[in-house]
Amino acid sequence: MILISFDIDGTMIFGSPPGHVTLDHVRKAKELGFIVGSASDRPISNQEELWKQHDIDVDFVCLKHRLSEVKERFPADEYRHVGDTEMDRYFAKLAGFDFLWINDVPDDGSHEWML
Repeated sequence: MILISFDIDGTMIFGSPPGHVTLDHVRKAKELGFIVGSASDRPISNQEELWKQHDIDVDFVCLKHRLSEVKERFPADEYRHVGDTEMDRYFAKLAGFDFLWINDVPDDGSHEWML
């Protein structure tokens, strides 16, 4: 089981600024059976509304400095956080997550990076 968390701004296509993680990436992660959600500086209610607007049912939303609570709630074999800032990396590592820089996610729509 893999849990993957996405930052929003600078990471997700609907962030401000937009990143290049697409809704298809998120849907593919869910199809693969991943536990999927977001960890952002945005308020929880705003994160929930964004996912709802894009018709994606995520398993969790949290503030990025609370990723350790997500890890406690969801047992998994691997924990990953995708983001675009040093702060994203810092909080991911602090919570025991692997960190993937958004620049390492191909922008060609492929999904192999998730595996």
